[in-house]
Amino acid sequence: MECRQCATPLDRPGDYCLVCHTENADTVVLELERDRATVTTLDGETVLGQYVVTTTPEDPDSERTIAELRNFAGQIADEVRRKRPEEVYATGNRDVLQAVRAQLHYEFYRVEADDPVQRVIDRRGEPALEVVEASVAEKLGGTHSTLIGGRKGRKALQVVAGHPHVKKIVPGPIDAGGSGSRTGLRAKATRADDNGNVRLLVRDGSSVQENRVVTTARDRELGEHVRADLNEALVDAELQE
Repeated sequence: MECRQCATPLDRPGDYCLVCHTENADTVVLELERDRATVTTLDGETVLGQYVVTTTPEDPDSERTIAELRNFAGQIADEVRRKRPEEVYATGNRDVLQAVRAQLHYEFYRVEADDPVQRVIDRRGEPALEVVEASVAEKLGGTHSTLIGGRKGRKALQVVAGHPHVKKIVPGPIDAGGSGSRTGLRAKATRADDNGNVRLLVRDGSSVQENRVVTTARDRELGEHVRADLNEALVDAELQE
């Protein structure tokens, strides 16, 4: 493939041209498995090419596992940097996705489908979700200021409020009539409603607090993407198994 602007040959389809500084692709889709990643490059609705990165995972108990995963993620991240895309969509293994995201400055959009590349193409032209620039403190509001779980309970709300597509969190009343739990505080974002908003359930022992999370998603499907992101973040924060 040649650069669309200056016709310089590109090493791989969709690479950013270092001669005339021209972008030749606008989107990258990452399908991430623990031992294999497929990097698909798009320009509009056209698939420019795919590149596969593989690794041999180390034994989970091996000291080499961290380095192996980091190197695998680094190779995937390098493929994204070569394109300098406007958007990055990703699906697949959570550990790999987290490791790749840590090495890039792009905002990742989750895509869940049997054919994620086609799903991204099908949604082409739809407006992207609004990014809310408000601080975490500004997003926390409502009349019920009491939060269960003390510091951990507040941390759960802060993790959710830190998501760029969350507008506001309205803490709800506390129900102390639930069954007890020995797992400590746990938080989970529930299924999105028709307007794309979700509920955040925070459990601590026998107490449960249901918090309303207002997102920038405009329908249930987009709300489900935000919900999946929130639960990923809560897992990373060790607030959900």
